[in-house]
Amino acid sequence: MAWKLAANISLLFTEVALLERVGAAARAGFDGVEIQFPYAVPARELRDELQHQEMPLVLFNLPAGDLLQGGPGLAGVPGGEAEFAAALQLALEYAQILQPTRVNVLPGRLVASWQREQALQTLESNLALAADAFAELGIGVVCEAINRLDMPDFLLAGSAELAATLARIEHPNLSAQLDFYHMAQMGEALPESIQRLAGRIGHVQFADQPGRGMPGSGQMDYSAALAALAATGYNGWLAAEYRTSSANDFAWMQRWRASGWIAERRAV
Repeated sequence: MAWKLAANISLLFTEVALLERVGAAARAGFDGVEIQFPYAVPARELRDELQHQEMPLVLFNLPAGDLLQGGPGLAGVPGGEAEFAAALQLALEYAQILQPTRVNVLPGRLVASWQREQALQTLESNLALAADAFAELGIGVVCEAINRLDMPDFLLAGSAELAATLARIEHPNLSAQLDFYHMAQMGEALPESIQRLAGRIGHVQFADQPGRGMPGSGQMDYSAALAALAATGYNGWLAAEYRTSSANDFAWMQRWRASGWIAERRAV
Protein backbone atom coordinates (compact mmCIF):
# COMPACT_ATOMS: atom_id res chain seq x y z
CA MET A 1 0.00 0.00 0.00
CA ALA A 2 1.33 3.45 -0.92
CA TRP A 3 0.10 6.22 1.35
CA LYS A 4 0.04 9.96 0.71
CA LEU A 5 2.50 12.01 2.72
CA ALA A 6 1.74 15.21 4.62
CA ALA A 7 4.16 17.69 6.17
CA ASN A 8 3.43 19.15 9.58
CA ILE A 9 4.32 22.76 8.81
CA SER A 10 4.25 23.76 12.46
CA LEU A 11 7.51 21.81 12.89
CA LEU A 12 8.93 21.61 9.36
CA PHE A 13 10.20 24.50 7.20
CA THR A 14 10.32 26.83 10.19
CA GLU A 15 12.97 28.98 8.51
CA VAL A 16 10.11 30.72 6.63
CA ALA A 17 6.74 32.15 7.66
CA LEU A 18 3.80 29.78 8.08
CA LEU A 19 2.07 30.59 4.80
CA GLU A 20 5.32 30.15 2.88
CA ARG A 21 5.72 26.66 4.32
CA VAL A 22 2.82 25.39 2.21
CA GLY A 23 4.80 26.00 -0.97
CA ALA A 24 7.99 24.69 0.63
CA ALA A 25 6.21 21.42 1.45
CA ALA A 26 4.92 21.15 -2.12
CA ARG A 27 8.37 21.69 -3.59
CA ALA A 28 9.84 19.06 -1.25
CA GLY A 29 7.41 16.49 -2.64
CA PHE A 30 4.74 16.28 0.07
CA ASP A 31 1.16 15.66 -1.01
CA GLY A 32 -0.52 17.81 1.65
CA VAL A 33 0.05 19.62 4.92
CA GLU A 34 -1.15 19.61 8.49
CA ILE A 35 -0.88 22.40 11.05
CA GLN A 36 -0.95 22.12 14.81
CA PHE A 37 -2.73 25.41 15.47
CA PRO A 38 -3.63 27.63 12.48
CA TYR A 39 -5.38 30.37 14.43
CA ALA A 40 -2.66 33.03 14.22
CA VAL A 41 -3.26 33.22 10.45
CA PRO A 42 -6.56 34.41 8.96
CA ALA A 43 -8.38 31.36 7.66
CA ARG A 44 -9.06 32.85 4.23
CA GLU A 45 -5.41 33.72 3.69
CA LEU A 46 -4.40 30.17 4.54
CA ARG A 47 -7.12 28.76 2.29
CA ASP A 48 -5.96 30.91 -0.61
CA GLU A 49 -2.35 29.74 -0.24
CA LEU A 50 -3.41 26.10 0.02
CA GLN A 51 -5.44 26.48 -3.17
CA HIS A 52 -2.61 28.31 -4.93
CA GLN A 53 -0.19 25.49 -4.13
CA GLU A 54 -2.82 22.80 -4.78
CA MET A 55 -2.12 21.35 -1.33
CA PRO A 56 -4.94 19.88 0.77
CA LEU A 57 -5.05 20.59 4.49
CA VAL A 58 -5.11 17.19 6.11
CA LEU A 59 -5.51 18.11 9.78
CA PHE A 60 -5.34 20.78 12.44
CA ASN A 61 -5.90 20.79 16.21
CA LEU A 62 -8.69 22.37 18.17
CA PRO A 63 -7.41 25.17 20.40
CA ALA A 64 -5.86 23.60 23.49
CA GLY A 65 -5.83 26.51 25.94
CA ASP A 66 -2.76 26.58 28.14
CA LEU A 67 -1.59 23.05 27.29
CA LEU A 68 1.65 24.08 25.57
CA GLN A 69 2.49 26.37 28.48
CA GLY A 70 2.29 23.47 30.95
CA GLY A 71 -1.37 23.79 31.91
CA PRO A 72 -4.19 21.24 31.72
CA GLY A 73 -5.54 22.33 28.33
CA LEU A 74 -9.28 22.28 27.61
CA ALA A 75 -10.82 18.98 26.57
CA GLY A 76 -10.45 17.04 29.83
CA VAL A 77 -11.01 19.89 32.29
CA PRO A 78 -14.01 19.39 34.61
CA GLY A 79 -15.83 22.70 34.91
CA GLY A 80 -14.21 24.01 31.73
CA GLU A 81 -16.97 22.99 29.36
CA ALA A 82 -17.78 26.58 28.35
CA GLU A 83 -14.17 27.23 27.41
CA PHE A 84 -14.08 24.04 25.36
CA ALA A 85 -17.31 25.00 23.61
CA ALA A 86 -15.76 28.36 22.63
CA ALA A 87 -12.66 26.58 21.30
CA LEU A 88 -14.88 24.21 19.34
CA GLN A 89 -16.75 27.13 17.79
CA LEU A 90 -13.50 28.76 16.65
CA ALA A 91 -12.29 25.47 15.15
CA LEU A 92 -15.61 25.03 13.34
CA GLU A 93 -15.29 28.50 11.83
CA TYR A 94 -11.80 27.67 10.54
CA ALA A 95 -12.90 24.26 9.32
CA GLN A 96 -15.78 25.69 7.31
CA ILE A 97 -13.25 27.75 5.36
CA LEU A 98 -10.27 25.36 5.26
CA GLN A 99 -12.13 22.05 4.89
CA PRO A 100 -9.53 19.77 6.53
CA THR A 101 -9.89 16.02 6.35
CA ARG A 102 -9.66 15.71 10.14
CA VAL A 103 -9.45 17.79 13.28
CA ASN A 104 -7.60 16.62 16.38
CA VAL A 105 -8.73 17.06 19.98
CA LEU A 106 -5.87 16.95 22.50
CA PRO A 107 -7.05 15.45 25.83
CA GLY A 108 -4.77 17.58 28.04
CA ARG A 109 -3.22 16.96 31.43
CA LEU A 110 -4.70 15.53 34.59
CA VAL A 111 -4.51 18.03 37.45
CA ALA A 112 -3.86 16.54 40.89
CA SER A 113 -7.06 17.97 42.36
CA TRP A 114 -9.24 16.05 39.89
CA GLN A 115 -10.22 12.42 39.94
CA ARG A 116 -9.06 10.66 36.79
CA GLU A 117 -12.51 9.25 36.09
CA GLN A 118 -14.02 12.72 36.37
CA ALA A 119 -11.54 14.10 33.84
CA LEU A 120 -12.15 11.16 31.48
CA GLN A 121 -15.91 11.69 31.63
CA THR A 122 -15.41 15.35 30.74
CA LEU A 123 -13.11 14.42 27.89
CA GLU A 124 -15.55 11.85 26.55
CA SER A 125 -18.43 14.33 26.65
CA ASN A 126 -16.38 16.95 24.83
CA LEU A 127 -15.18 14.46 22.23
CA ALA A 128 -18.75 13.40 21.50
CA LEU A 129 -19.76 17.06 21.21
CA ALA A 130 -16.96 17.75 18.73
CA ALA A 131 -17.66 14.57 16.75
CA ASP A 132 -21.31 15.57 16.37
CA ALA A 133 -20.47 19.12 15.32
CA PHE A 134 -17.85 18.21 12.72
CA ALA A 135 -19.99 15.40 11.31
CA GLU A 136 -22.29 18.10 9.97
CA LEU A 137 -19.34 19.42 7.93
CA GLY A 138 -18.23 15.99 6.76
CA ILE A 139 -14.98 16.30 8.76
CA GLY A 140 -13.66 13.52 10.97
CA VAL A 141 -12.53 14.02 14.57
CA VAL A 142 -9.50 12.26 16.01
CA CYS A 143 -8.07 12.11 19.51
CA GLU A 144 -4.37 11.69 20.29
CA ALA A 145 -2.46 10.00 23.09
CA ILE A 146 0.82 11.74 24.02
CA ASN A 147 3.63 10.20 26.02
CA ARG A 148 4.11 11.17 29.68
CA LEU A 149 7.87 11.63 29.36
CA ASP A 150 7.49 14.70 27.16
CA MET A 151 4.19 15.80 28.73
CA PRO A 152 3.90 14.60 32.34
CA ASP A 153 0.40 13.78 33.59
CA PHE A 154 -1.10 13.67 30.10
CA LEU A 155 -4.59 12.23 30.38
CA LEU A 156 -4.21 9.62 27.60
CA ALA A 157 -0.68 8.37 27.10
CA GLY A 158 -0.70 4.96 25.39
CA SER A 159 -2.63 3.00 22.81
CA ALA A 160 -4.56 1.01 25.44
CA GLU A 161 -5.82 4.16 27.15
CA LEU A 162 -6.76 5.71 23.81
CA ALA A 163 -8.53 2.55 22.64
CA ALA A 164 -10.50 2.35 25.88
CA THR A 165 -11.69 5.94 25.54
CA LEU A 166 -12.80 5.43 21.95
CA ALA A 167 -14.62 2.25 22.95
CA ARG A 168 -16.48 4.06 25.72
CA ILE A 169 -17.71 6.74 23.35
CA GLU A 170 -18.32 4.57 20.24
CA HIS A 171 -19.02 7.56 17.99
CA PRO A 172 -18.98 6.89 14.22
CA ASN A 173 -17.19 10.21 13.56
CA LEU A 174 -14.44 9.70 16.14
CA SER A 175 -11.19 7.79 15.66
CA ALA A 176 -7.59 7.66 16.84
CA GLN A 177 -4.72 9.86 15.84
CA LEU A 178 -1.83 7.44 16.13
CA ASP A 179 1.58 9.03 16.58
CA PHE A 180 4.40 6.51 16.22
CA TYR A 181 6.81 8.64 18.22
CA HIS A 182 4.56 8.98 21.27
CA MET A 183 3.81 5.26 21.35
CA ALA A 184 7.52 4.40 21.11
CA GLN A 185 8.30 6.87 23.89
CA MET A 186 5.84 4.98 26.07
CA GLY A 187 7.82 1.80 25.43
CA GLU A 188 5.24 0.23 23.15
CA ALA A 189 6.09 -1.99 20.19
CA LEU A 190 4.47 -0.21 17.27
CA PRO A 191 2.91 -3.31 15.65
CA GLU A 192 1.13 -3.97 18.95
CA SER A 193 -0.05 -0.36 19.23
CA ILE A 194 -1.38 -0.51 15.69
CA GLN A 195 -3.15 -3.81 16.23
CA ARG A 196 -4.75 -2.50 19.42
CA LEU A 197 -6.25 0.43 17.49
CA ALA A 198 -6.98 -1.47 14.26
CA GLY A 199 -10.18 -0.30 12.63
CA ARG A 200 -10.16 2.90 14.66
CA ILE A 201 -7.16 4.73 13.20
CA GLY A 202 -8.12 7.98 11.51
CA HIS A 203 -4.72 9.62 11.09
CA VAL A 204 -1.06 8.66 11.51
CA GLN A 205 1.92 10.85 12.43
CA PHE A 206 5.55 9.85 12.69
CA ALA A 207 8.96 10.94 13.94
CA ASP A 208 11.91 8.79 14.85
CA GLN A 209 12.65 7.79 18.43
CA PRO A 210 14.55 8.73 20.48
CA GLY A 211 14.96 12.40 19.65
CA ARG A 212 11.82 13.06 17.58
CA GLY A 213 13.96 13.57 14.49
CA MET A 214 13.57 12.59 10.86
CA PRO A 215 13.25 8.90 9.89
CA GLY A 216 16.63 7.24 10.15
CA SER A 217 17.87 9.49 12.95
CA GLY A 218 16.76 7.07 15.68
CA GLN A 219 16.01 3.41 16.22
CA MET A 220 12.41 3.07 15.06
CA ASP A 221 11.58 0.01 12.95
CA TYR A 222 9.45 1.60 10.26
CA SER A 223 9.32 -1.60 8.19
CA ALA A 224 7.52 -3.47 10.97
CA ALA A 225 5.28 -0.52 11.83
CA LEU A 226 4.15 0.19 8.29
CA ALA A 227 3.63 -3.47 7.52
CA ALA A 228 1.37 -3.70 10.57
CA LEU A 229 -0.45 -0.55 9.49
CA ALA A 230 -1.02 -1.93 5.99
CA ALA A 231 -2.41 -5.14 7.48
CA THR A 232 -5.18 -3.13 9.17
CA GLY A 233 -6.32 -1.70 5.83
CA TYR A 234 -5.52 1.86 6.86
CA ASN A 235 -5.89 4.14 3.82
CA GLY A 236 -5.40 7.59 5.35
CA TRP A 237 -2.42 9.93 5.45
CA LEU A 238 1.05 9.61 6.92
CA ALA A 239 2.18 12.92 8.40
CA ALA A 240 5.79 13.87 9.11
CA GLU A 241 5.81 15.64 12.47
CA TYR A 242 9.44 15.76 13.47
CA ARG A 243 11.95 18.32 14.63
CA THR A 244 14.85 19.05 12.33
CA SER A 245 17.75 21.44 12.00
CA SER A 246 18.06 20.60 8.31
CA ALA A 247 14.75 21.45 6.69
CA ASN A 248 15.89 20.37 3.23
CA ASP A 249 17.11 16.87 4.14
CA PHE A 250 14.47 14.52 2.76
CA ALA A 251 16.61 11.56 1.75
CA TRP A 252 14.33 9.38 3.88
CA MET A 253 11.45 10.24 1.54
CA GLN A 254 13.32 8.76 -1.42
CA ARG A 255 13.93 5.57 0.57
CA TRP A 256 10.26 5.32 1.48
CA ARG A 257 9.21 5.73 -2.14
CA ALA A 258 11.69 3.08 -3.18
CA SER A 259 10.15 0.75 -0.57
CA GLY A 260 6.67 1.43 -1.92
CA TRP A 261 5.41 2.86 1.36
CA ILE A 262 4.41 6.24 -0.04
CA ALA A 263 3.07 7.37 -3.39
CA GLU A 264 5.24 8.73 -6.16
CA ARG A 265 6.34 12.34 -5.86
CA ARG A 266 3.60 14.83 -6.67
CA ALA A 267 4.10 17.01 -9.74
CA VAL A 268 5.08 20.60 -8.90
